[in-house]
Amino acid sequence: MADDKFYMREALAEARKAFSEEEIPIGAVIVCRDRIIARAHNLTERLTDVTAHAEMQAITAAAAHLGGKYLQDCTLYVTVEPCTMCAGALGWAQIGRIVYGSSDEKRGYSHFAPHALHPRTEVASGVLDEECTALMKEFFQRKR
Repeated sequence: MADDKFYMREALAEARKAFSEEEIPIGAVIVCRDRIIARAHNLTERLTDVTAHAEMQAITAAAAHLGGKYLQDCTLYVTVEPCTMCAGALGWAQIGRIVYGSSDEKRGYSHFAPHALHPRTEVASGVLDEECTALMKEFFQRKR
């Protein structure tokens, strides 16, 4: 759990970058063998691309780093529960483990596509949930 909190803080740092760029503040890191191999945050506004979620950016960077499309030995840390699109991509990448902070009742995969992930993928949720949720709430309060 201590490692999960450490890496989730790294994902939160990415989420804060997104916040400062007026992107929805979701951040992600992918860890392989105790080393961060990818860092990403939402880029949907900058790239005018609805698929430019933090998870999608992180998957692409991790696959490039490893030289292959499968991420079985990797863990994704992401500040908010992946959406259905991202869960599908994580399933295709066969990610070994996913750790997320806040649940997403409106768009989270667990509600809409609970079987999208690879059957061997392990999932942990609620890591630094309060910090992840607070950042999202602050972002949307400022937008109102």
